[in-house]
Amino acid sequence: MADATAKPLPRLSRIRTALKTVWDRLGPRLGLGLVAALIVLVLFGVLAEEVRDGELQPVDDAIRTAVHGVASPITTSILHAATQLGSPFFLIPMTMVASLVFLHLRRIRGAILLTATMVGVSLLNWVLKLFFQRARPEAFFGLTTPTSYSFPSGHSLASFCFYGALAALVTARLRSPVLRAVVWAAAVVIIILVGFSRVYLGVHYPTDVIAGYATGFVWVLTVASADRVFRRADERGSKAAVAEPPPGGPA
Repeated sequence: MADATAKPLPRLSRIRTALKTVWDRLGPRLGLGLVAALIVLVLFGVLAEEVRDGELQPVDDAIRTAVHGVASPITTSILHAATQLGSPFFLIPMTMVASLVFLHLRRIRGAILLTATMVGVSLLNWVLKLFFQRARPEAFFGLTTPTSYSFPSGHSLASFCFYGALAALVTARLRSPVLRAVVWAAAVVIIILVGFSRVYLGVHYPTDVIAGYATGFVWVLTVASADRVFRRADERGSKAAVAEPPPGGPA
């Protein structure tokens, strides 16, 4: 009979120690966030499989028809402007401006992480579109249908990552709970507007937008986790961390 009091295998002990170290460095909130990211990643896989099989096409078509049925000239003008907030022509210069502001404020890591986030978005968008190769729906309002593939929505993915990562990086360096709430609220409103505009204008299916959000959620959580790990290392005086002044400005 095996000894019930036998010690755990060394390999299992190392795994447990590594997991505990990661949890301690991330903290409960980001630890739970990473669990949520894993769940979202699984749901993305299920959604992608359903899209490839065509199971969700009737749902996509029904939602597109319903949204188009409530269109109005004023709403169209507003959402046509809102969709530009997720365009590469807007986000590329905004990423450069935001990174320069981070550098000016001596938030070097913030500049690096934001830039890395958007570079990663471009790669993710290209790879996923090429892999799934979903044809675009016919655009509404006489708009030209984009030539790129439809799944996932690049505007939704890019806006989620830019505004989400920017909000995460900024609020991590703010002391005021009110300011943090305002920043996050603004980011959420813009992200939702961009995603809805893609369906309203007819250039994407709803599932394209959901897939863009899901991918963006996982990527933003990854960036936020990296930032938190490095900030905790800063607090411990780690020599490997990228130095930044404390929240609220230099002492």
